[in-house]
Amino acid sequence: MKKVSILSLHMGYGGIEKSIVSLANVLCDKYDVEIACTYKLYDKPAFELDSRVKIKYLVEDYLPNRKEISEALSNKKVFRAIKEFIKASKILYLRRKTMIDYIKSTKADVIISTKDIFDRWLGDYGSSKAIKIGWEHNHHHNNKQYALNIIKSCWKLDYLVLVSKDLNKFYTKEMLKSRCKCVYIPNVIEKFPARIAKLEEKRLVSVGRLSPEKGYLDLLKIFNSLTEKNKDWNLDIVGDGIEREKLEKYIDKNNLSDRVKLHGFQNKDYIDKLLNKSSIYVMTSHTESFGIVLIEAMSHGVPCIAFSSAEGAKEIIVSGKNGYLIKNRNHGAYLKKIEDLIKKEDFRKKLGKEARQSVKKYTSDVVKEKWYNLIEKK
Repeated sequence: MKKVSILSLHMGYGGIEKSIVSLANVLCDKYDVEIACTYKLYDKPAFELDSRVKIKYLVEDYLPNRKEISEALSNKKVFRAIKEFIKASKILYLRRKTMIDYIKSTKADVIISTKDIFDRWLGDYGSSKAIKIGWEHNHHHNNKQYALNIIKSCWKLDYLVLVSKDLNKFYTKEMLKSRCKCVYIPNVIEKFPARIAKLEEKRLVSVGRLSPEKGYLDLLKIFNSLTEKNKDWNLDIVGDGIEREKLEKYIDKNNLSDRVKLHGFQNKDYIDKLLNKSSIYVMTSHTESFGIVLIEAMSHGVPCIAFSSAEGAKEIIVSGKNGYLIKNRNHGAYLKKIEDLIKKEDFRKKLGKEARQSVKKYTSDVVKEKWYNLIEKK
């Protein structure tokens, strides 16, 4: 049995971490899978991991201390800040040393990197006998420096896996002279739900990290306008992050606490149950490389609305067929589409049915074959 190692920064909450868990759960049916994880943020991974997958934590006694540095600086505690900066230097040293040591010592037949700095170390120190794969989830957003960094980091790898067709087309063109070959493999719906949403409850839902790029303040503003004529509709937001306090203040200020619920981080079963009793999925991200939350919502038969600025959404949503894409981050147009779906229940159900059908190409049975083919190439 071949051994597959996946290099990860941590196993906490996040889209990349969720994708790592889903991939590991799929691959362990055929391979011996190990995740080499730099930091142990929690007692167990945030997302449910198959018991056959091993995790090896590399830095056990230290965690990133950005928050501590920020607090020391904001409170003008000079000596505390100096102490935290020294600690941060040691943490970064350990992150580099332990991951390079792992890359050098692992007997894995296939090594999959999930971070640009790991890509570079894998290319420099990985065994010539192993298949070395970079796995890029983030969109460059026309940031030439970011894209150049990814290209340089992956130059010595065998393959670079991209989660969207758009990214694959871009990097294939930019890496023609590299030995590293670009491959398109989308993210996976680990379990395709048997039950689908009835789309009859007056609920909107959104899942994601509460950070600026996810645009949740925009979502609350749109929902606030929606409630002027639709006071009986509710909004559920699952996730947590640095903007939670700001969102809570907006909710309180606009008297939305009876209609908006911030659920915090939740497990997959909790989210699945919430999706099953929702009628419209709303995404307001400024950027999104793939949008795994979209395909999960659509697998439940829930039609989705997103701004076209979320590049990954454009690959998943066919506007007017399985959901809606709104151009130019136009709040008024976004609001109108929600209102249209609220008024037209039959059409809402038609979009939901098509949404579920359209994401079957992301099921584990389909996607795992693409990974199997890549892993067995050498």
